[in-house]
Amino acid sequence: MTDQPSTPSLHKKGMPIHLHVCVIVVSDSRHNQLIATGETDDVSGNLIKKLAKEHGHSVLSLEYVPDEIDQIQGVLKRYGSQNGIDLLIFTGGTGLTTRDVTIEAVTPLLKKTLPGFGELFRKLSFDDIGAAAMLTRALAGIFKDKLIFCLPGSPNAVKLAMEHLILLEAGHILKHIRNL
Repeated sequence: MTDQPSTPSLHKKGMPIHLHVCVIVVSDSRHNQLIATGETDDVSGNLIKKLAKEHGHSVLSLEYVPDEIDQIQGVLKRYGSQNGIDLLIFTGGTGLTTRDVTIEAVTPLLKKTLPGFGELFRKLSFDDIGAAAMLTRALAGIFKDKLIFCLPGSPNAVKLAMEHLILLEAGHILKHIRNL
């Protein structure tokens, strides 16, 4: 028997390892808090930043926007037009209230979606929290040559998505997006 690389390792060969990440927190309260005090007690955005850095990625920005479709789309278009950015991670604004519009803002701008992300994320969430996982809205897709993720604002949801899905596959997905 020869020592040959496994099929998954061959499939991932040549993928980018060091990614440039922008984090966008969608939250009226965090945005207003930042404007009023110059600070925010945001946990989820900082958690994404910490986990990305721990995996050797560069976090280029951490930005706060209100739950407004035009502002969410504006951030996506701005970062999507910049060179040197690989990955945009939105957190927050994915719930079921009328103010939760991240999914509605991002979806029409995506070139392609990755439905498997939401499916796997809800499966992992179900294993963790049970039937309440059906309330979870999450999205992944491609905007220009960037990989986009939209996550709930819960720190537990962020940790789950980052550790079990995003950090494991983002480079692999970018390899396919960019035909590397």
